[in-house]
Amino acid sequence: MIVGKVVGSIVSTRKNDKLIGNKFMIVEPVHHMKAEVNQIVAIDNVGAGIGEYVLVAQGSAARIGCGLETAPVDAAIVGIIDDGAGLE
Repeated sequence: MIVGKVVGSIVSTRKNDKLIGNKFMIVEPVHHMKAEVNQIVAIDNVGAGIGEYVLVAQGSAARIGCGLETAPVDAAIVGIIDDGAGLE
């Protein structure tokens, strides 16, 4: 699981049937959690907004965490952080 900041959203009118009705957000991992990626696209079922710090699950944990075990999901926002002080 990583901590990141929501920096944008993505609208996709054509997508896999199992993803219809879901919101996608662009998440930038906080500085000390960045690996080889600067931003990721994560499915959002918790209602995160731009500028909020979030918890992001990846891999099979992402699919399970958002209740889409058979959907093509690599990352999912599974929580919104109440106090992001000291994260950056």
